[in-house]
Formats: sequence, C-alpha cells, structure tokens
Amino acid sequence: MTDIKPPVAATRLHQFEAHGVTIDDPWAWLKDPGYPEVTDKDVLAYLEQENAYFEAALAPHRPLVETLYQEMKGRLKEDESSVPQKDGDWLYWAAFEVGGQYRKWWRKPVGGGDDQLLLDEPALAEGKEYFRLGAFSVSNNGRYLAYAIDDSGAERFEVRVKDLATGEHLAETIPGMLSEIVWTSDDAGFLYGIANDQWRTDNARFHRLGTAVADDVELYHEDDEGYRVSVSETSDRQWIVIGTGDHVTSEIRLLPASDPFAEPIMVAPRLSGREYDVDAHGETLFIHTNDTDPMWRLVTAPVSAPGEWAELIAPSTDFYMTGVECYAGFFIVEGREQGLDKIAIHRYDAPTEPRWIDFPEASYAAGVGDNPEYDVDKIRLGYESMVTPGTVYDYDIASGALTTLKVQEIPSGYDGDKYRTERLSITARDGVQVPVSIVYPAGF
Repeated sequence: MTDIKPPVAATRLHQFEAHGVTIDDPWAWLKDPGYPEVTDKDVLAYLEQENAYFEAALAPHRPLVETLYQEMKGRLKEDESSVPQKDGDWLYWAAFEVGGQYRKWWRKPVGGGDDQLLLDEPALAEGKEYFRLGAFSVSNNGRYLAYAIDDSGAERFEVRVKDLATGEHLAETIPGMLSEIVWTSDDAGFLYGIANDQWRTDNARFHRLGTAVADDVELYHEDDEGYRVSVSETSDRQWIVIGTGDHVTSEIRLLPASDPFAEPIMVAPRLSGREYDVDAHGETLFIHTNDTDPMWRLVTAPVSAPGEWAELIAPSTDFYMTGVECYAGFFIVEGREQGLDKIAIHRYDAPTEPRWIDFPEASYAAGVGDNPEYDVDKIRLGYESMVTPGTVYDYDIASGALTTLKVQEIPSGYDGDKYRTERLSITARDGVQVPVSIVYPAGF
C-alpha cells in the first residue's frame, strides 16, 4: 500500500472574473464542456488514473469487503415489497425481485382482480450503467402514469406518459425535468418544472396530453437565482401548490386544480427568514410557519383572504412542530418533543385538544406514511427503533388502535426479545438536560 501513489492532476493556467475579482482556477480543464457527456481525452485519462489508484488501494481489502457485503446482504430481504395502499379504486404497491436492484410497481382493483404491472424498473435499467426513477404519478382517474427517469446520472429527468389501459406510451416525452408531477383535476395534463443551466428549477409548466412539448405553457417563473420552484398539491387535491424559496424563506401560490390557468392566489409574499407550507380543508388554509418562533406554529386563514392569519396552535418550548396534514375529518400535527418523534390527531371542532399516538417503546423513530386518500378513518404510519425493525402500522382514528401490517424481515435472523431500549435524561456539563437513547442486551 505504501508504494501506491495517488495521481496528481496537472495544473493549467486559467482565469476568470466574477464581481470585479480575477480568480485563478488551474483545474478548470477537469470540467468537460459537454458534461454530463464526458468526451475530453485528457479528462478521461485522468479519471482512469483515479480509478486505477482506487482499485489498487482497495485490492488488499477485497476479502473484508466481501465479508461485510455478505453480512449486510443477509440482513436484507431480497424480494421485499411495500404494503399495498388504497387510492381510489386501486391498491398500489412496489416490490423487488430476488437479485434485483430496482422495483416493479404494481396495482390491482380494490374489488378483486389480477395484478397489473405499472412500471418495470429492471427492464428500463437493463443495459444501462446508471438508472434512477424520479417522479411517479398516476392520474386521478387511474388511466395514465406519468413518470420520470434519469439514465445518465445527469440529475435531469425525462418524463414519459403511459396509458395504463392499453400499456402503450404516449408519443410525447419531456427532457430536462427536475420536479414532481401534479395532475389537474380533469387529468387533461400535469404540472412540472424544467431544470435550468445551474440545475435549479426556476419554473412551473403545464403539459396537456397529446400536444407538443414545445407548446407547454410556463405558469410561473422565478427570477431570483437563489430560489427554487416546486409543484405539489393539497391533501384534498383541490389546489395545486407552486412553492418557491431558498433555505430560509418561502413563498406559496395556489392554483385551482380544476383550472391551472386561473390567476394564482398568493398566500403570503416572501419575507426574509420566514418559512411556511400550506394544506387546505374546505375553504380554510392550514399554514405551518416559523414566522414568530423557531419552534413553528399553526395558523389558519380563509382561502378568500389568505394573508389574514389567525393562530390555531401556538409555538411550544418543548415541541418542535415539523408538519401538518389535513384530512376530511381530522388533521395531523407531527413534531419532536425533546427530540422524540410525536404525532397528534386533532379534530376540527376541538383543534386544541389533541390525541397523541402512543407507541410501544420509550425510544423510537416514527412518522406519517403514504396516505393518498383524503376521506379516511385510518392512517398509515412508519415506525422503528434500535431494537425493532422497520414496522408499518395502520392507526384507527376512532379507537386509537395500532394494527401491525408488516415488520421488516431479517433473513439472517433476529430476535428482538434479546434486547431492550430506553430513553434517559442526562445532565450535561453546562447543566442542561440532554435526552439519550440507549440499547442493551436483555438482562443486562
């Protein structure tokens, strides 16, 4: 190992000016002007040197690498699948096959019937050095699947649309996408965003099925280079959310999902340092914001006057509010209390009287899972701890009961009864009480 020397990249004179300052960049030649397509012979030659050094340095450790790989592989079930989740008339899930690196996406009718393969990632990835699935969105009526793939590693995705009734793809494809995909109410088209030259999404666009991509309409453009644009939808699917912001400031506009060309509703103009996100219930907006406190709070406002914020849940010194989701008969508040995940169910008629979900252990990680339907009496949750493998629950809103749907299987074997976990409070040197999670063998 001591005889192996890492390659040293050559330096070449290169200067450029920015804001009146001359900057030397002697390694600028390492960026191929055609990236992500790299064809420059000098760049490729240097990459080959780096790869050769890596292989030579790793060679003595190959047996250990293989041992560790087999140990990790023994803890992962190869033919893993997600728990089916209902959305409209269908149950949706994804599954790996033994030896597969990519998922297959499935559905079947709620009332019974054959499984339908929606998307075959292994087939799409075959023969490619790189493959990644990005956005995946089925239309409201279940007829179309819009999805995005990156098979070059450029982090720019190509959107394709599949007719699930015929199994055929529509003619149009959209290159350069970097966003989610949100369908309009009538499923005539969807919103998405294109990446600019800096790999930022500064726009929200509408594509109508069956039309040329060149005719797509830009519904919003962000002029601030530091901001990024996102598209999403409220839980009731009545509003399309166009969000823009940087790491400390946000600004949201709402479009009726039934009319993406309507005048956008500005929830609140950007104010440096203020972040917020929005969900909706009927004619009321639920706005989760850090405007008055870094622990965040929940305010509401009428859709007709989105800037008139009224506090519903005040910020807490102990509870850090991380998110709010609205459903037909209740809304959920997520957060962390002294660093521990907490989930509360709130009724609209008594919003300040939460029911906290009780989990079976003192130390754990938990969160709200995939819940695509708005009018539900159960919610899907994810849970795990230092002694409990990943678990999927359904939580009954009326009874408060947790039903276990799936526990991650460990093929090499695992017995949770052999271990215990606790959460303690320890006094730090400065006198502050610090929560600490511990795990130990049973009987210790």
